Amino acid sequence: MATHPQDALFVGEQPFPVIPSCEHFAGSEKLILKALQLQDSLGPIFDITCDCEDGAAAGQEREHAEMIVRVLTSAANKHHMAGARIHDYTHPAWKQDIDILVGGAGAQLAYLTIPKCTRAAQAAEMIAYIQKVAAQHGIKRQIPVHVLVETHGALHEVHEIAALPWLQVLDFGLMDFVSGHHGAIPAAAMRSPGQFEHRLLARAKAEVVAAALAHGVVPAHNVTLDLKNVETTFSDASRARNEFGFLRMWSIYPTQIQAIVDAMKPDYSEVEDAANILLTAQAVEWGPIQYAGELHDRATYRYFWEVLQKARLTKVDIPANAVAAFFS
Repeated sequence: MATHPQDALFVGEQPFPVIPSCEHFAGSEKLILKALQLQDSLGPIFDITCDCEDGAAAGQEREHAEMIVRVLTSAANKHHMAGARIHDYTHPAWKQDIDILVGGAGAQLAYLTIPKCTRAAQAAEMIAYIQKVAAQHGIKRQIPVHVLVETHGALHEVHEIAALPWLQVLDFGLMDFVSGHHGAIPAAAMRSPGQFEHRLLARAKAEVVAAALAHGVVPAHNVTLDLKNVETTFSDASRARNEFGFLRMWSIYPTQIQAIVDAMKPDYSEVEDAANILLTAQAVEWGPIQYAGELHDRATYRYFWEVLQKARLTKVDIPANAVAAFFS
């Protein structure tokens, strides 16, 4: 039997997370159910974040979290690709959110998102509580954690945050970050081109991406405020991916989903090269090879294996012999 790349290339190491490039936010039960229906029709090409922070009305935090558990444990959640954003560290409901969500849907939760931390210690305490509640309920799996970097303090300690256990994604939160600058960054910079060109924002985004990638964590880009202009969403996602290295982006409106996926998916020519390189490498038990006049070894094999996995997630065609070798 030929050795699979997952076994050959990551001996003793944690592989980089290969997750959808789009994360769609939904707050109400109606919108969550609509998003799950869309996920079923488009296929599992995006995650859904059920929002406790902005979705729950004041005083209805418990009922909102219980609703999310009910939906995520129902037949509507076919792909188990939905997580939840909980309340922030200063809100009295954050532990209650975790108690309800992990206790009731710990097996189904794709991830939990922590917003508005001002220090790494806050995120660490919240993750420790997630781990504690998971253990109390006999949940053996690690529940992936996403942390929003949207405050001065979080950006200052972004490398410590990126190194926390169970972490899968670092999200950049544009609007709160701009608001935290007290007018030094104009409101126009919440939109393009300012969000990519203002020096303070470009610096912050680059630091989030660098910290995430240095610690094997996926960097995720903020939303596009223009809800219905697909071209704007596609352009923003392309700039986030190609100029800053973000590998994932938020959606807040259904028509944004496909635009983000299309902008961030691998190019077919690269997918074809990846398939040929990996098939040739597998035939020589992952030793060095020449391909199109270039030398390739395990370092490049890892890159191309991630390209193939991302292609599969985003429904880019993969040559049939590579599908048979690596995904059958």
